[in-house]
Amino acid sequence: MENRPQWGTRAGFILAAVGSAVGLGNIWRFPATAYENGGGAFFLPYLFALLTAGIPLLVLEFALGHKYRGSSPMTFAKISKGKEWLGWWQIAIAFVISCYYPAIIAWASSYSVFAFNQNWGSDPEGFLFGEYLKLAETPGQFGGMVPGVLIPIIVVWIVTLGVMYAGVKKGIEAANKVFIPLLVVMFTIIVIRALTLDGAVQGLEAFFKPDWSKVLDGKVWVAAYGQIFFSLSIGFAIMITYSSYLPKKSDLTNNAFITGFGNSAFEVLAGIGVFSALGFMAAQQGVPVAEVVSSGVGLAFVVFPQIINEFPAFNGLFGFLFFGSLILAGLTSLISIIETYVAGIQEKFHVSRTKAVTIGGGLAALASLVFATRGGLYFLDSVDYFINTFGITLAGFIEVIAIAWFAKELKNLQKHANDISDIQLGAWWRICLSVITPIVLGYMMFDNLRTNLTSEYEGYPREFLFNWGWTVALGAIFAGVLLSIRRKNKIASSNKEVSQ
Repeated sequence: MENRPQWGTRAGFILAAVGSAVGLGNIWRFPATAYENGGGAFFLPYLFALLTAGIPLLVLEFALGHKYRGSSPMTFAKISKGKEWLGWWQIAIAFVISCYYPAIIAWASSYSVFAFNQNWGSDPEGFLFGEYLKLAETPGQFGGMVPGVLIPIIVVWIVTLGVMYAGVKKGIEAANKVFIPLLVVMFTIIVIRALTLDGAVQGLEAFFKPDWSKVLDGKVWVAAYGQIFFSLSIGFAIMITYSSYLPKKSDLTNNAFITGFGNSAFEVLAGIGVFSALGFMAAQQGVPVAEVVSSGVGLAFVVFPQIINEFPAFNGLFGFLFFGSLILAGLTSLISIIETYVAGIQEKFHVSRTKAVTIGGGLAALASLVFATRGGLYFLDSVDYFINTFGITLAGFIEVIAIAWFAKELKNLQKHANDISDIQLGAWWRICLSVITPIVLGYMMFDNLRTNLTSEYEGYPREFLFNWGWTVALGAIFAGVLLSIRRKNKIASSNKEVSQ
């Protein structure tokens, strides 16, 4: 007898999976990554990475969650008693991300209001760091709370926890059915408007013009795999948790293709919108597009306000749509991230959903207050870099090795997916996951370790990076091991119940 919550419709699950995958990185990371790695030529390694790592990994995680009907720790515990820690490690990574993600959504919320009157003035960079974030002089200083960031963070948490309390069908599914179509409509309006601007053609030419010489550069291929890996929400418990709520008869492979290509389609749309706007800005300033290309926080909160300032008409509306898109992309991802540990807490400690949301969400909300201090941006930058580089990538690498090499589960999972899916998986799927993906992720880990052991990230002080980078990444592993030790007997007894 299974009393696990379920998605109301297949569309609800796909929208939730796409909502998790489509995040801030699609808008502010992909366009610059593609541009820097060969423009139009980047799409070749990108597509190859999608087909050899992205979709195979999505199918793997969909099959894991669907077959074992559990959160990430429960799923790995059912495969092997010694692997539960891996699920908890992934959940610890998700918990860390859920602590700082609300801060970025809060910034976007503030800026969606600022956009109407261009409150950032003629110096958006000075406004962001000086007036809005009131950034501390040196990394590692807390320097007190910033009310302009604290209040929107509280609002973000109220909205998010409200969705979480409502449950899988009435909360997460209902929210994604509104947020994702709205996000696509809003961003499409931005793209159409951006395409009509002076200089848009030059921007698109810079984005799409292929530099075929870069296709032979190994770093470009690693960048393509990195983009796919980070963008699809794989490797940190989300897709395992989401697919565990699917009905018994679900076309897993097809769902993975729709999710993978849906996410990529939005990335390309984001690239068109961003580079059309960058082309306009370059034309206004009389400089080449290369001089205005940016990514991350700088693109969203410095460059885009500059673009909005230059707009010929309706600049307030354009700004509101852009920052509104960031809010929606951020919220759908944040909801999925929180669901991983809500499900984990429920199953591990046998508590109600309400209690799990209160405990997990409450702790994350308290921890997120760190990012509302004057030192918040420094803390966020370091934690984000290290938890992605030595959290998600490493956890994904170990997950693939554990399933493909040690548990030798690929054939079982292939059969499980093939029995209920239209698109049949063959030996290619197993080769991708047992050979190609481990090699690429392994190289990424080696390269990241070498880089970070020989130089300091962003030139930050070593002590700061140790406290707010290495300690957080290693602490997630420690938390995973610690949580897997507790109450093992209950896990074992629940396993017996499932098998009977």
